Amino acid sequence: MSSITAQIVDPENTIAFMGIEGANADLACRQACPYMHTLPCPSFEDVFEVVESGKAALGMIPIENSQAGRVAEIHQILPGSGLHIVGEYFQQIEHCLLAPKGATLDTVKHVYSHPQGLMQCRDNIRGLGFVTHAYSNTAQAAADVAQWNDVTKAAIASPLAAQLYGLEVLKTHMQDSDNNVTVFIMIARDPVNPPEDESHILTSILFTIRNIPSALYKVMGGFATNGINIVKLESYIPGGIGRDSAQFFITFEGHPNQPAVQHAMQELGFFCKQVKVLGVYPADPARFS
Repeated sequence: MSSITAQIVDPENTIAFMGIEGANADLACRQACPYMHTLPCPSFEDVFEVVESGKAALGMIPIENSQAGRVAEIHQILPGSGLHIVGEYFQQIEHCLLAPKGATLDTVKHVYSHPQGLMQCRDNIRGLGFVTHAYSNTAQAAADVAQWNDVTKAAIASPLAAQLYGLEVLKTHMQDSDNNVTVFIMIARDPVNPPEDESHILTSILFTIRNIPSALYKVMGGFATNGINIVKLESYIPGGIGRDSAQFFITFEGHPNQPAVQHAMQELGFFCKQVKVLGVYPADPARFS
């Protein structure tokens, strides 16, 4: 943590992310909050810690990708953190094949990237015949490829990483699908309270259902009968298989002060033994474009 602290210039104007400079999360911070300093952190836990301690005002956390699915670790960390979701950001992911000067598609034999990056580019990698190597994050792969200066080794990372580490872009759009979007949430110590009559407000909650027949069906029925649109529903079992209390992470359109949402939440409460509001926040306009 001391190395992180050394990079902090203005805590109230700092947004933290997991990875190093040039990571897709770094790019998301720069695009969503161009007026803020970005703070790289070694792990998701470190991002939460610097925000909780006041060393950063915001944290930028990925929760799912349109191609590779959810980022499961976040659901284990967020509920116990005491932090609040205050916004979301949709980032269009562009993966590039980066290599040292002098490398070509013919010289490259090995490619390095985060497992999500490798998964999102799987068909293109297979078509080029590269051997894949999983890395902690995309930008670290780019940094090491630059340091190795070996024309047989390349990284899959962002265009920003190419600029920061002096690598050549051998191929753009390495992702298998152009519809490759990562959804980030922004976390903060204090919640935001957008006006209840504002359009496109999201509410995220975590709840644990009672161990009774059809409890989840009845919970979801409350949202259906009140016309509440659910945009995300995920389940997981804290502590692993063998526990009898599944938890559910749900995001829906609406503000808790709206009557329809209040009715749905009241019905949810009948069939749950624990309900926690994680955030009420404006949706990214990209969600509805």
